[in-house]
Amino acid sequence: MHPMLNIAVRAARSAGNVIARGFETFDDLQIEQKGENDFVTKIDREAEQTIIYKIKQSYPEHTFVGEEGGIVAGDDDYKWIIDPLDGTTNFIKGIPHFAVSIALQYKGRLDQAVVFDPIRGELFTASRGNGAQLNGHRIRASQAKELGNTILATAFPYKNKTSLNEYMSSFNKIFAECGDIRRGGSAALDMAYVAAGRFDGYWERGIKPWDIAAGELLVRESGGLVTDFAGGNDPLLSGEIVAGSPRVVQAIVKRLK
Repeated sequence: MHPMLNIAVRAARSAGNVIARGFETFDDLQIEQKGENDFVTKIDREAEQTIIYKIKQSYPEHTFVGEEGGIVAGDDDYKWIIDPLDGTTNFIKGIPHFAVSIALQYKGRLDQAVVFDPIRGELFTASRGNGAQLNGHRIRASQAKELGNTILATAFPYKNKTSLNEYMSSFNKIFAECGDIRRGGSAALDMAYVAAGRFDGYWERGIKPWDIAAGELLVRESGGLVTDFAGGNDPLLSGEIVAGSPRVVQAIVKRLK
């Protein structure tokens, strides 16, 4: 395992312990609303602080971009992109489907990735050029060649419901042709499940880099394709993502245009 990936795994497991304890006790979550249908808890912040502390022990000079803490400036060649608890609403409601997401960008390219589900104990990892793994075993994305019989994942525009009609138009086109569609509430796990071949494809709009940075590398290293809604190569910049087998991604993009 790459030394930086090893540190990220330790940080993710430590954050996972914080989250699991909070999920078990479920008292004094100190829930705050950041925006419409957008929440943060004391556990989100504690988990993020734990991740940054653990990584800084080995790499104090690096830059950190976290969902809750913003930017901790440092050497921009090494940028850690962190979502300490992706799926906070699930967590708050007692739904056991959420994850820690940690990615490292080196000179602007995704280099290392960890998505850790602390409830199921599933650890998804990837290093650029070395494939993706689940609990130490190699995983590969679906090789589905058409939408028929596929299981896809998506998310509704819950933070901006004014765009619902536009979204539903493309949703209806895709749903009419695929096998079924899931909406799990955690982009990080959706991407990890695509990498593991559990989902054949996934699309979402209005997402942040920390939601998908680790997942993007997981999918690419598992043999999948990742684009934005226009078929471009930088979903972290556009806030739009389509991921899955190459043929399925092409089919989804066609129906999103």
